[in-house]
Amino acid sequence: MMKTELSEIYRNYIACLNRQDWPQLGRFVDEDVCHNGRRLGLSGYREMLEGDFRDIPDLRFNIELLVSDASHFASRLAFDCSPKGRFLGLAIDGRRVSFAENVFYEFRDGKIVQVWSVIDKAAIEAQL
Repeated sequence: MMKTELSEIYRNYIACLNRQDWPQLGRFVDEDVCHNGRRLGLSGYREMLEGDFRDIPDLRFNIELLVSDASHFASRLAFDCSPKGRFLGLAIDGRRVSFAENVFYEFRDGKIVQVWSVIDKAAIEAQL
């Protein structure tokens, strides 16, 4: 698969997340997807994302940087949102915070099979 095709798939995946179009998630994510070394499977991955949107009602994924090779993507996602209650162990309680997430993806047959993610918690702490 060409990098431009994977880039289009990735951008459509992010659009799917922002629409919360969960029935379409399987078009982009493999049945056996792993997140940070844990096999969640598609249903577990979907549950994780649904929980993110419950905890952060105004959540929106914004691609800030995207770098790829033939089967891997590195993306810096920017967020400006208001998590309810606690987020990453921090008492946010609806305050607006801005932060980034650095994510690496492995694709196989046009679907995400591995996700490695790190959220910039220090940036959030500095705003509190």
